[in-house]
Amino acid sequence: MKQVVALEEAVGFPLAHDITEIRPGEFKGAAFQKGHILQASDLEHLRRLGKNNLYIIRPEVDEMHEDAAAIALATSLCGEGVGWNEAPREGKISLRALHDGLFKVDVDTLMKFNMFGELMCATRHTNSLVKKGDIVAATRAIPLMVLRKTVAAATTAAGYAAAGVLRVAPIRCPKVGIMITGNEVYNGLIQDKFKPVITKKVTELGGEVVAVVYLPDDDEMIAAATRALVAQGADLLITTGGMSVDPDDRTRFGLQKAGVDHIVYGSPVLPGAMFMVAYLGDIPVLGVPACGMYAARTILDLLYPRVLTGEKITRLEIAALGHGGLCLNCPSCTFPVCPFGK
Repeated sequence: MKQVVALEEAVGFPLAHDITEIRPGEFKGAAFQKGHILQASDLEHLRRLGKNNLYIIRPEVDEMHEDAAAIALATSLCGEGVGWNEAPREGKISLRALHDGLFKVDVDTLMKFNMFGELMCATRHTNSLVKKGDIVAATRAIPLMVLRKTVAAATTAAGYAAAGVLRVAPIRCPKVGIMITGNEVYNGLIQDKFKPVITKKVTELGGEVVAVVYLPDDDEMIAAATRALVAQGADLLITTGGMSVDPDDRTRFGLQKAGVDHIVYGSPVLPGAMFMVAYLGDIPVLGVPACGMYAARTILDLLYPRVLTGEKITRLEIAALGHGGLCLNCPSCTFPVCPFGK
């Protein structure tokens, strides 16, 4: 409800319209914007503008001001690693990463939250790598005054995401063992191109390569090398080569001899159709096909950060990558600022 009140009586209430200020040759615009909740410290400024009375909005008992609503919305959306450090402005709050990690969105719950219409939240894509302080999302109440029951319904919907609708999962710094397989490389017939590529991807995310071993297409030698790398302290294994359907490609079979199981082979991602993910106990094992040598970005770039958060990758997670899983092989790669994996 809009009404006229004396200046002193307006403290604590939102303004019903912008208050214009003109300083010749310096400034013309809104000194105070519609919806601003008047503070006692604002009164002297308003008197200088010639204001003795103001139009204010007195919320009905069933209404919330946009800024109060924004705080309630932000609180309901933020899980671990997401928060804010600024007061809401015009009903909007920008949400930021509180630490480095992988930004995760409960997409289904976010959809339900955004169905209320008068409230919204826009986010980065789920599974985006972020740094501390990065804006990961923004939420706002769209009208100046929002029904309390609408805010309550939206925050209740957000509460169904047990870990929070938005969170930043920390990523660990793994000790990685790399196995480069193939008779042609082992026997020196061709030069290895995998080691620098994989090493760079590991170190970019803070990992350490504990050892790189070259192996022929031999089940027993692959199995023995797998066990040896774990004994050296590797808590994540990456294999390269030996991922095709050729009878000479024995990597998967050698890994099985070492006790690797839960093998998921094949993916709806290009580059990366012959990718493999498996586990040796709790140790993830990632099998990179030949595309990893020459393609700037592959399925490894989509899944490796997720593995570092402790996420268990199953056939379901692999299958979900098909939508957006086509790399366009742009002349100048801009990943992750591109559609690949989104």
